[in-house]
Amino acid sequence: MNTLYAIGEMLIDFTARETGVLEIAENFHKNAGGAPANVAVCVAKLGKRASVITKLGKDPFGNFLVNTLAQDNVGTQYVFRTGKANTALAFVSRDEKGERSFSFYRNPSADMLLEEEEISAIPFRAGDILHFGSVDLCDAPVRKAHIAAIRRAREAGALVSFDPNLRYNLWESADELLRVVREFIPSADILKVSEEELLDITGIEDEKQAVGSLFRGNVKLIFVTKGKGGASAYTKTLSAWEPTDTQSAVVDTTGAGDSFIGAVLYQLLGREMRPFTAEELSAIMRVANRVATIVVSREGAIPAMPTHDEVFSGEDK
Repeated sequence: MNTLYAIGEMLIDFTARETGVLEIAENFHKNAGGAPANVAVCVAKLGKRASVITKLGKDPFGNFLVNTLAQDNVGTQYVFRTGKANTALAFVSRDEKGERSFSFYRNPSADMLLEEEEISAIPFRAGDILHFGSVDLCDAPVRKAHIAAIRRAREAGALVSFDPNLRYNLWESADELLRVVREFIPSADILKVSEEELLDITGIEDEKQAVGSLFRGNVKLIFVTKGKGGASAYTKTLSAWEPTDTQSAVVDTTGAGDSFIGAVLYQLLGREMRPFTAEELSAIMRVANRVATIVVSREGAIPAMPTHDEVFSGEDK
């Protein structure tokens, strides 16, 4: 069985129980989080092999995160530990629609200290997928670790997936974040962006033109998520759109995008990147939308990820 490797931050989300800004919150619920880890758990709970590549502090929060991954059958052999920094924390507020705002504590955090040399033993092979985001592309040792992982994955014939997942408050400037994201896009086979991120990254308002500008380097398949507006998928030659279920309750949007791309990668793991038909792209997005709809109806990200039996009716594989 092939493996989904997710590299990058893993942290604790302290989510406010009350809606509104963090200043007025008094009660918080602790959840395991971090976009790459969310994707790995999604893939594992749907029934395929996943492993996280990160670094955690030698602290109780790090212990909690390792145990969480193990309980969800996610590989932890490439979760390194350090005493030089603590595990990252994020405090999350939500408005009445379930939309989130984040305040991060990571200056530095343990994940930022992941070293290039620690990537050398990972046995990437053809059919695997390496997934990453932009949070740990900061100017720290972890950026070099990402570059090494991407290079080794490509050399082995694995696919590379990138979800920019823009978090402006973690960077010195928006311009710096967008510059780095644009540099890394050509290294990915699969790209997932929200419609807001697509505009920020490209500066182009027309969606098709904006997507077209991203087909550089290795990019072969692009997904654009639109919340209640569904999702679109593009190759260089065709596109497809799928609606989402707008009737389901939205409790917490944490992990929505991660579950979408996690469900996509679950379906692509072990498959060749041959040309897709529009019908195949629609089928992939139907499953991904279904998974994301379940996730936003629950609190948290990792705890909200559904199992295979909760998602599949027998018609989709």
